[in-house]
Amino acid sequence: MIPAGGDGRAVADGGAAALIVPLTAEHAEQVLAIYQAGIEEGNATFETSAPGWQAFDAAKLPGHRFVALGADGSVLGWIAATKVSDRCAYAGVVEHSVYVHAEARGRGVAATLLKALIDSTEAAGIWTIQSGIFPENTASLALHERAGFRVLGVRERIGKQHGRWRDVVLVERRSPRVD
Repeated sequence: MIPAGGDGRAVADGGAAALIVPLTAEHAEQVLAIYQAGIEEGNATFETSAPGWQAFDAAKLPGHRFVALGADGSVLGWIAATKVSDRCAYAGVVEHSVYVHAEARGRGVAATLLKALIDSTEAAGIWTIQSGIFPENTASLALHERAGFRVLGVRERIGKQHGRWRDVVLVERRSPRVD
C-alpha cells in the first residue's frame, strides 16, 4: 500500500500509484468502456450493453461510487452501488458492481475499490452490501470472500443470457460497525 493524500487511497499498480476518487461524469467514457468490456466477457452481468451516461448516473448512488485512476489519469476500474428498494426497511441495504480494466487485473484495484465502498457505506449507516455473481466468475467470488462477504445461496436458473439459463451466487456483507 502506498500512502495517499487528498481525496483518495493509493494502491500498488505495478510499481505506480492508483488513486481512488469519486466517480464523476469526467470518467464516464472510460467507465462505460470498462463496463462494456466486462459485459462482452460474458461472466459479469445479464446486461447486453452498457447504458448511456445519463441512465448510469441516475441509477448509481452519488456517495457510493468510485474509480481507481492510474498514474496517467486513466480509469483502471470502478465500483458503484444502487438502492435495493425504496422501502424504509431496506434503507441500509445496497447492491454493488465492481469492474476492472483487463490490463489492470491482479494488482489489488478491485480490493481497494471494494474497501472504499465499504468505508463509504459504513460511514453512511448502510449495514448490508449485496451482489449477485455468476458462479463461473471465481475471481470475483474470491475477492468478495476476502472482503468479508458470505455466500447466502445460489439463485438457480434466475435469468437467461444469450438463450442460456444462468445461476447467480448471492453474496452479502453485513457491517460489524453499523447497528
